[in-house]
Amino acid sequence: MSAGMEAIRIIREEHGNMLRLAGAIELVADGLAREQKVDTEFFNSVFDYIEQFVDRSHHAKEDDFLFRALRQRSAEAGTLIDRLDAEHREAPDDLADLRAKLGAAANPAAVHIFAAALKSYAAAQKQHILIEERDLLPLARAALTAEDWREIDAAFLANDDPLFGSQARAEYRALFHRLVNQAPESIGLGGHSAGELPTGASEVLLRVQGLESAYGRIKALNGINLEVRRGEIVALVGANGAGKTTFLRTLSGVQPACAGRIAFDGQDITSLRPDRRVRLGICQCPEGRQVFGPLSIADNLQLGAYTRSGDQVSQDLAKIYAMFPVLKEKRDLPAGTLSGGQQQMLAIGRALMGRPKLLLLDEPSMGLAPLLVQEVFNIVQTLKAQGITILLVEQNAFAALAIADRGYVMETGNITLTGTGQQLLANDDVRAAYLGM
Repeated sequence: MSAGMEAIRIIREEHGNMLRLAGAIELVADGLAREQKVDTEFFNSVFDYIEQFVDRSHHAKEDDFLFRALRQRSAEAGTLIDRLDAEHREAPDDLADLRAKLGAAANPAAVHIFAAALKSYAAAQKQHILIEERDLLPLARAALTAEDWREIDAAFLANDDPLFGSQARAEYRALFHRLVNQAPESIGLGGHSAGELPTGASEVLLRVQGLESAYGRIKALNGINLEVRRGEIVALVGANGAGKTTFLRTLSGVQPACAGRIAFDGQDITSLRPDRRVRLGICQCPEGRQVFGPLSIADNLQLGAYTRSGDQVSQDLAKIYAMFPVLKEKRDLPAGTLSGGQQQMLAIGRALMGRPKLLLLDEPSMGLAPLLVQEVFNIVQTLKAQGITILLVEQNAFAALAIADRGYVMETGNITLTGTGQQLLANDDVRAAYLGM
């Protein structure tokens, strides 16, 4: 991977998060103008996230490393950096002004002022990001040396840095989780409390060798070879009809294998019944959620633990409700009354009730609003931090590979490419076929 690729990838990924948040702010601001009602807890979650992630971390990384190096290398960049740097310095004051207007919006007569300020703030964020993407990053690519980029990459990837490292990133995921839980149902989960994300040598957990499966005379999988190591996120990406869902169904045992071998945690499970695989720790969150609509939310979650009994089930249910408080609020309602985003969280919660060693996630972001898509991947990273091994099937190849330790590309029932998530993101064939680049 060429120098600077990591820093640029991280910057663009963070820009994507910020653009989704700006879009959500605009949508909520439009609703405020109509309803004249302000959800103070939600906006405090939004502002806390912006303060901690955007103002404290993202801006600081750019100022201290990218902007500093570019000033030394390019006279042309000076005026542009001055403008962006000034906007970074003013950002905390802009946010403080929004918080003040939020307080004043307790008076219904001031709601329209707060709504207008939100829209102005979101528009300014979008413009700032546009200038960085359109003007600054191309300048940086042209002017900075390989040595400059090595220093910038190292700073952006430092796991032990108090502002940018793994602990800080876990804090940002928790803040984002809180924000999405309290966001209105049109863009989030519509809960009344924030929820909390749990905290918490890479041997092979799953080994698939020569796996084949067919629907009648039509072969869907053609000799698949794949490994998932304990504690990894492994992404499986490909177009519709490539065989990704069939592969997960075959791992779960609901689709029979006609050749090959599946070994899980050292045991050959190729011929094992689906319920026995669940007892061993293979739990699937299926494509399209597939919640039991007439049953209550609580019953759906209990069904996820049908192979288990005792106090542990109650303890795990409490953990799911802590992670997804909207499910607790609505626990007696039929699952079919939930929004798409709420149903996706229910489907994930139901799979977690089985205490998976290996969690199979099939298209978890399908059909969700952009903010909820980001929250799904936020949750996936948090589950990995708890030690859960994840096999993630996704059409959103960029998002899946960005968080994956390793990835596989599937085409018409065959694995055609494999590598680390970052290697596949940088692969020209993958970028052309799946990333639109």
